[in-house]
Amino acid sequence: MREFGLGKRYSHTALSSMVVAGAALLIPSLSSACSSCGCTLSSDWASQGIAAEPGVRMDLRYDYLNQSQLRGGTGTVDRAGISLPSEREIEEDTKNQYTTLGVDYNPNRNWGVNVQIPYIHRTHTTIAEGDTDISSSKTSKLGDVRVIGRYQGLSADGSIGIQAGLKLPTGAYKDNFNGGPQAGQPLDRGLQAGTGTTDLLVGLYNFGSLNRDWDYFTQGMVQQPLSAKDGYKTGLSLNVNFGVRYMSFEGFIPQLQINGKTARKDSGENADVDNSGGTLVYLSPGVSAGVTKNVSVYGFVQAPLYQNVNGYQLAPRYTASLGLRYSM
Repeated sequence: MREFGLGKRYSHTALSSMVVAGAALLIPSLSSACSSCGCTLSSDWASQGIAAEPGVRMDLRYDYLNQSQLRGGTGTVDRAGISLPSEREIEEDTKNQYTTLGVDYNPNRNWGVNVQIPYIHRTHTTIAEGDTDISSSKTSKLGDVRVIGRYQGLSADGSIGIQAGLKLPTGAYKDNFNGGPQAGQPLDRGLQAGTGTTDLLVGLYNFGSLNRDWDYFTQGMVQQPLSAKDGYKTGLSLNVNFGVRYMSFEGFIPQLQINGKTARKDSGENADVDNSGGTLVYLSPGVSAGVTKNVSVYGFVQAPLYQNVNGYQLAPRYTASLGLRYSM
Protein backbone atom coordinates (compact mmCIF):
# COMPACT_ATOMS: atom_id res chain seq x y z
CA MET A 1 0.00 0.00 0.00
CA ARG A 2 1.07 3.62 -0.11
CA GLU A 3 0.21 6.72 1.82
CA PHE A 4 -1.09 9.62 -0.22
CA GLY A 5 1.79 11.55 -1.70
CA LEU A 6 4.46 9.47 0.07
CA GLY A 7 5.06 6.94 -2.68
CA LYS A 8 4.34 3.67 -0.82
CA ARG A 9 2.62 1.32 -3.32
CA TYR A 10 -0.76 -0.36 -2.96
CA SER A 11 -3.28 -1.87 -5.37
CA HIS A 12 -7.03 -1.47 -5.43
CA THR A 13 -10.32 -1.90 -7.22
CA ALA A 14 -9.58 1.26 -9.11
CA LEU A 15 -11.56 1.38 -12.33
CA SER A 16 -13.63 4.27 -11.15
CA SER A 17 -17.33 4.29 -11.67
CA MET A 18 -17.65 0.92 -13.37
CA VAL A 19 -20.69 -0.21 -11.55
CA VAL A 20 -24.32 -0.38 -12.24
CA ALA A 21 -25.85 2.97 -12.92
CA GLY A 22 -28.81 4.76 -11.47
CA ALA A 23 -32.29 5.24 -12.65
CA ALA A 24 -31.58 7.04 -15.88
CA LEU A 25 -29.14 8.38 -18.43
CA LEU A 26 -26.40 5.87 -17.63
CA ILE A 27 -26.22 7.16 -14.07
CA PRO A 28 -25.15 7.13 -11.34
CA SER A 29 -22.02 5.14 -11.94
CA LEU A 30 -21.71 5.29 -8.22
CA SER A 31 -18.86 7.66 -7.68
CA SER A 32 -15.48 5.95 -7.63
CA ALA A 33 -16.95 2.68 -6.59
CA CYS A 34 -14.72 0.05 -8.12
CA SER A 35 -13.16 -1.47 -11.14
CA SER A 36 -15.12 -4.48 -12.18
CA CYS A 37 -18.32 -3.77 -10.29
CA GLY A 38 -20.48 -3.85 -13.36
CA CYS A 39 -21.58 -1.70 -16.22
CA THR A 40 -24.08 1.08 -16.44
CA LEU A 41 -27.67 -0.09 -16.33
CA SER A 42 -30.59 2.06 -17.43
CA SER A 43 -33.54 1.12 -15.28
CA ASP A 44 -35.83 4.00 -16.28
CA TRP A 45 -36.77 3.87 -19.94
CA ALA A 46 -38.88 7.03 -19.61
CA SER A 47 -36.05 9.17 -18.27
CA GLN A 48 -34.10 8.76 -21.49
CA GLY A 49 -36.74 10.89 -23.15
CA ILE A 50 -38.68 7.92 -24.45
CA ALA A 51 -41.71 9.21 -22.55
CA ALA A 52 -41.15 12.92 -22.84
CA GLU A 53 -44.40 14.34 -21.53
CA PRO A 54 -43.89 17.37 -19.28
CA GLY A 55 -43.77 16.51 -15.60
CA VAL A 56 -41.70 15.15 -12.72
CA ARG A 57 -40.62 11.56 -12.09
CA MET A 58 -38.92 10.33 -8.92
CA ASP A 59 -37.00 7.10 -8.52
CA LEU A 60 -35.64 5.30 -5.44
CA ARG A 61 -33.24 2.49 -6.29
CA TYR A 62 -31.19 -0.09 -4.37
CA ASP A 63 -28.18 -1.86 -5.90
CA TYR A 64 -26.20 -4.73 -4.34
CA LEU A 65 -22.78 -5.88 -5.54
CA ASN A 66 -20.56 -8.39 -3.78
CA GLN A 67 -17.10 -8.17 -5.35
CA SER A 68 -15.60 -11.46 -4.23
CA GLN A 69 -13.84 -12.59 -7.40
CA LEU A 70 -10.24 -11.45 -7.93
CA ARG A 71 -9.52 -11.06 -11.65
CA GLY A 72 -6.52 -10.32 -13.83
CA GLY A 73 -6.85 -9.72 -17.56
CA THR A 74 -9.70 -11.92 -18.82
CA GLY A 75 -9.32 -14.62 -16.15
CA THR A 76 -9.56 -15.19 -12.41
CA VAL A 77 -6.70 -15.14 -9.89
CA ASP A 78 -6.20 -18.10 -7.53
CA ARG A 79 -5.58 -16.55 -4.11
CA ALA A 80 -4.69 -19.96 -2.65
CA GLY A 81 -1.64 -20.11 -4.90
CA ILE A 82 -0.22 -16.80 -3.61
CA SER A 83 2.31 -16.99 -0.78
CA LEU A 84 2.10 -14.40 2.01
CA PRO A 85 3.53 -11.90 2.55
CA SER A 86 3.20 -10.88 -1.10
CA GLU A 87 4.87 -8.14 -3.13
CA ARG A 88 1.42 -6.87 -4.12
CA GLU A 89 -1.91 -6.33 -2.39
CA ILE A 90 -4.29 -9.31 -2.51
CA GLU A 91 -7.85 -8.06 -2.16
CA GLU A 92 -10.38 -10.31 -0.45
CA ASP A 93 -13.87 -8.85 -0.79
CA THR A 94 -15.78 -5.60 -1.33
CA LYS A 95 -19.51 -5.49 -0.58
CA ASN A 96 -21.32 -2.48 -2.06
CA GLN A 97 -24.84 -1.26 -1.34
CA TYR A 98 -26.12 1.84 -3.11
CA THR A 99 -29.36 3.69 -2.40
CA THR A 100 -29.99 6.33 -5.05
CA LEU A 101 -32.65 9.03 -5.24
CA GLY A 102 -33.32 10.20 -8.78
CA VAL A 103 -35.40 13.20 -9.85
CA ASP A 104 -36.25 13.75 -13.52
CA TYR A 105 -38.05 16.85 -14.85
CA ASN A 106 -39.36 17.65 -18.34
CA PRO A 107 -40.62 21.24 -18.71
CA ASN A 108 -41.62 20.35 -22.32
CA ARG A 109 -41.08 17.64 -24.93
CA ASN A 110 -37.69 18.88 -26.06
CA TRP A 111 -35.89 19.58 -22.79
CA GLY A 112 -35.28 17.66 -19.58
CA VAL A 113 -32.96 17.43 -16.59
CA ASN A 114 -32.03 14.50 -14.35
CA VAL A 115 -30.43 14.60 -10.88
CA GLN A 116 -29.01 11.50 -9.14
CA ILE A 117 -28.11 11.49 -5.43
CA PRO A 118 -26.41 8.26 -4.27
CA TYR A 119 -25.78 7.06 -0.71
CA ILE A 120 -23.02 4.45 -0.47
CA HIS A 121 -22.52 1.70 2.11
CA ARG A 122 -19.35 -0.31 1.46
CA THR A 123 -17.23 -2.80 3.40
CA HIS A 124 -13.81 -3.88 2.15
CA THR A 125 -11.22 -6.46 3.21
CA THR A 126 -7.72 -6.92 1.82
CA ILE A 127 -4.22 -8.18 2.60
CA ALA A 128 -1.82 -5.35 1.89
CA GLU A 129 1.58 -5.68 0.31
CA GLY A 130 3.97 -7.14 2.88
CA ASP A 131 1.18 -8.12 5.33
CA THR A 132 -0.13 -11.54 6.30
CA ASP A 133 -3.29 -10.38 8.11
CA ILE A 134 -6.47 -8.84 6.73
CA SER A 135 -7.13 -5.10 6.90
CA SER A 136 -10.69 -3.76 6.67
CA SER A 137 -12.66 -0.60 6.04
CA LYS A 138 -16.27 0.55 6.21
CA THR A 139 -17.80 3.50 4.35
CA SER A 140 -21.34 4.88 4.75
CA LYS A 141 -21.61 8.27 3.07
CA LEU A 142 -23.15 10.42 0.36
CA GLY A 143 -21.58 9.82 -3.05
CA ASP A 144 -20.99 12.12 -6.01
CA VAL A 145 -24.17 13.83 -7.27
CA ARG A 146 -24.84 13.95 -11.01
CA VAL A 147 -26.82 16.58 -12.90
CA ILE A 148 -27.51 15.92 -16.60
CA GLY A 149 -29.59 17.93 -19.04
CA ARG A 150 -30.97 16.61 -22.32
CA TYR A 151 -32.33 17.94 -25.61
CA GLN A 152 -34.28 15.71 -27.98
CA GLY A 153 -35.22 18.03 -30.78
CA LEU A 154 -32.62 16.60 -33.17
CA SER A 155 -35.24 14.62 -35.09
CA ALA A 156 -38.83 15.38 -36.09
CA ASP A 157 -40.23 12.59 -33.89
CA GLY A 158 -37.96 13.36 -30.92
CA SER A 159 -36.32 9.92 -31.04
CA ILE A 160 -32.74 11.25 -31.03
CA GLY A 161 -31.37 13.21 -28.11
CA ILE A 162 -28.15 14.58 -26.66
CA GLN A 163 -27.12 14.70 -23.00
CA ALA A 164 -24.63 16.91 -21.19
CA GLY A 165 -23.92 17.52 -17.53
CA LEU A 166 -21.55 17.20 -14.59
CA LYS A 167 -20.61 14.74 -11.87
CA LEU A 168 -20.07 16.95 -8.84
CA PRO A 169 -17.44 16.34 -6.10
CA THR A 170 -19.97 15.91 -3.27
CA GLY A 171 -18.64 12.57 -1.98
CA ALA A 172 -15.91 12.35 0.68
CA TYR A 173 -12.55 10.87 -0.36
CA LYS A 174 -10.42 10.83 2.82
CA ASP A 175 -11.59 7.71 4.68
CA ASN A 176 -9.03 5.43 6.37
CA PHE A 177 -8.81 1.71 7.07
CA ASN A 178 -10.39 0.98 10.44
CA GLY A 179 -9.15 -2.55 11.16
CA GLY A 180 -6.08 -4.78 10.77
CA PRO A 181 -2.43 -3.85 10.16
CA GLN A 182 -3.37 -0.90 7.91
CA ALA A 183 -5.76 0.72 10.44
CA GLY A 184 -5.42 4.50 10.24
CA GLN A 185 -3.85 4.42 6.76
CA PRO A 186 -5.65 6.14 3.83
CA LEU A 187 -8.13 4.00 1.97
CA ASP A 188 -7.59 3.56 -1.76
CA ARG A 189 -9.08 6.46 -3.71
CA GLY A 190 -11.01 4.01 -5.88
CA LEU A 191 -12.87 2.81 -2.76
CA GLN A 192 -13.81 6.23 -1.41
CA ALA A 193 -17.38 7.55 -1.54
CA GLY A 194 -16.32 10.22 -4.06
CA THR A 195 -13.51 10.94 -6.51
CA GLY A 196 -12.96 14.56 -5.46
CA THR A 197 -13.17 15.64 -9.11
CA THR A 198 -15.75 17.40 -11.26
CA ASP A 199 -16.38 15.30 -14.37
CA LEU A 200 -17.88 16.31 -17.72
CA LEU A 201 -20.60 13.96 -19.05
CA VAL A 202 -21.63 14.02 -22.73
CA GLY A 203 -23.94 11.49 -24.38
CA LEU A 204 -26.25 10.62 -27.26
CA TYR A 205 -29.31 8.35 -27.36
CA ASN A 206 -31.88 6.99 -29.80
CA PHE A 207 -35.10 5.03 -29.23
CA GLY A 208 -37.96 3.64 -31.28
CA SER A 209 -40.16 0.65 -32.13
CA LEU A 210 -38.99 -2.47 -33.90
CA ASN A 211 -42.59 -3.58 -34.45
CA ARG A 212 -45.94 -3.51 -32.64
CA ASP A 213 -44.63 -5.57 -29.70
CA TRP A 214 -40.97 -4.56 -29.33
CA ASP A 215 -39.28 -1.25 -28.46
CA TYR A 216 -35.55 -0.53 -28.40
CA PHE A 217 -33.07 2.08 -27.22
CA THR A 218 -29.35 2.72 -27.71
CA GLN A 219 -27.24 5.19 -25.77
CA GLY A 220 -23.63 6.15 -25.20
CA MET A 221 -21.92 8.50 -22.78
CA VAL A 222 -18.37 9.77 -22.30
CA GLN A 223 -17.13 10.75 -18.84
CA GLN A 224 -14.01 12.91 -18.51
CA PRO A 225 -12.68 14.43 -15.25
CA LEU A 226 -11.90 18.11 -15.79
CA SER A 227 -8.85 18.08 -13.49
CA ALA A 228 -7.04 16.01 -10.88
CA LYS A 229 -7.76 16.39 -7.16
CA ASP A 230 -5.11 15.72 -4.50
CA GLY A 231 -3.04 13.57 -6.84
CA TYR A 232 -5.89 11.52 -8.31
CA LYS A 233 -7.77 11.52 -11.60
CA THR A 234 -9.95 8.75 -13.01
CA GLY A 235 -9.44 7.67 -16.60
CA LEU A 236 -11.60 8.75 -19.53
CA SER A 237 -14.46 6.27 -19.90
CA LEU A 238 -17.11 5.38 -22.48
CA ASN A 239 -20.43 3.68 -21.61
CA VAL A 240 -22.55 2.04 -24.32
CA ASN A 241 -26.00 0.48 -23.73
CA PHE A 242 -28.51 -1.34 -25.91
CA GLY A 243 -31.92 -2.47 -24.68
CA VAL A 244 -35.18 -3.99 -25.89
CA ARG A 245 -38.54 -4.40 -24.14
CA TYR A 246 -41.67 -6.42 -24.89
CA MET A 247 -44.88 -4.40 -24.68
CA SER A 248 -47.71 -6.94 -25.19
CA PHE A 249 -48.09 -8.29 -21.65
CA GLU A 250 -50.66 -6.69 -19.38
CA GLY A 251 -49.37 -5.30 -16.09
CA PHE A 252 -45.63 -5.87 -16.59
CA ILE A 253 -42.88 -5.21 -19.14
CA PRO A 254 -39.87 -7.55 -19.53
CA GLN A 255 -36.63 -5.95 -20.67
CA LEU A 256 -33.17 -7.05 -21.75
CA GLN A 257 -30.04 -4.92 -21.96
CA ILE A 258 -26.43 -5.31 -23.03
CA ASN A 259 -24.23 -2.87 -21.09
CA GLY A 260 -20.61 -2.09 -21.97
CA LYS A 261 -17.92 0.13 -20.55
CA THR A 262 -14.29 0.78 -21.42
CA ALA A 263 -12.03 3.02 -19.33
CA ARG A 264 -8.46 4.20 -19.49
CA LYS A 265 -6.13 3.86 -16.52
CA ASP A 266 -6.35 6.31 -13.62
CA SER A 267 -3.55 8.83 -13.23
CA GLY A 268 -1.83 10.83 -10.49
CA GLU A 269 0.51 10.11 -7.59
CA ASN A 270 -2.34 8.73 -5.48
CA ALA A 271 -3.78 6.54 -8.25
CA ASP A 272 -3.06 2.83 -8.58
CA VAL A 273 -2.31 3.14 -12.28
CA ASP A 274 -1.38 -0.51 -12.91
CA ASN A 275 -4.59 -1.87 -11.38
CA SER A 276 -7.13 0.40 -13.04
CA GLY A 277 -8.93 0.58 -16.36
CA GLY A 278 -10.36 -2.14 -18.54
CA THR A 279 -13.28 -3.25 -20.68
CA LEU A 280 -16.49 -4.88 -19.40
CA VAL A 281 -19.64 -6.20 -21.10
CA TYR A 282 -22.71 -7.32 -19.12
CA LEU A 283 -26.12 -8.88 -19.87
CA SER A 284 -29.00 -7.43 -17.83
CA PRO A 285 -32.49 -8.98 -17.86
CA GLY A 286 -35.19 -7.17 -15.91
CA VAL A 287 -38.87 -6.42 -15.52
CA SER A 288 -41.03 -3.45 -14.54
CA ALA A 289 -44.63 -3.56 -13.31
CA GLY A 290 -47.28 -0.99 -12.50
CA VAL A 291 -48.64 -0.85 -8.94
CA THR A 292 -50.96 2.14 -9.36
CA LYS A 293 -51.49 4.74 -12.06
CA ASN A 294 -48.49 6.73 -10.77
CA VAL A 295 -46.33 4.08 -9.07
CA SER A 296 -44.29 1.26 -10.59
CA VAL A 297 -41.60 -1.16 -9.42
CA TYR A 298 -38.70 -2.77 -11.27
CA GLY A 299 -35.90 -5.26 -10.82
CA PHE A 300 -32.79 -6.25 -12.77
CA VAL A 301 -29.99 -8.80 -12.51
CA GLN A 302 -26.69 -8.09 -14.26
CA ALA A 303 -24.28 -10.90 -15.23
CA PRO A 304 -20.86 -10.64 -16.92
CA LEU A 305 -20.38 -11.59 -20.57
CA TYR A 306 -16.81 -10.31 -20.93
CA GLN A 307 -14.29 -8.83 -18.48
CA ASN A 308 -10.77 -7.66 -19.28
CA VAL A 309 -9.10 -5.64 -16.52
CA ASN A 310 -5.62 -4.26 -16.01
CA GLY A 311 -3.63 -5.74 -13.12
CA TYR A 312 -5.64 -7.30 -10.28
CA GLN A 313 -9.20 -6.05 -9.69
CA LEU A 314 -12.19 -7.36 -7.76
CA ALA A 315 -15.39 -8.19 -9.66
CA PRO A 316 -18.90 -9.38 -8.72
CA ARG A 317 -20.41 -12.58 -10.08
CA TYR A 318 -23.71 -10.71 -10.42
CA THR A 319 -25.41 -7.43 -9.51
CA ALA A 320 -28.99 -7.06 -8.26
CA SER A 321 -31.09 -3.87 -8.57
CA LEU A 322 -34.55 -3.06 -7.21
CA GLY A 323 -36.43 0.20 -7.56
CA LEU A 324 -39.62 2.15 -6.95
CA ARG A 325 -40.73 4.92 -9.34
CA TYR A 326 -43.35 7.67 -8.91
CA SER A 327 -44.61 9.83 -11.78
CA MET A 328 -46.48 13.08 -11.15
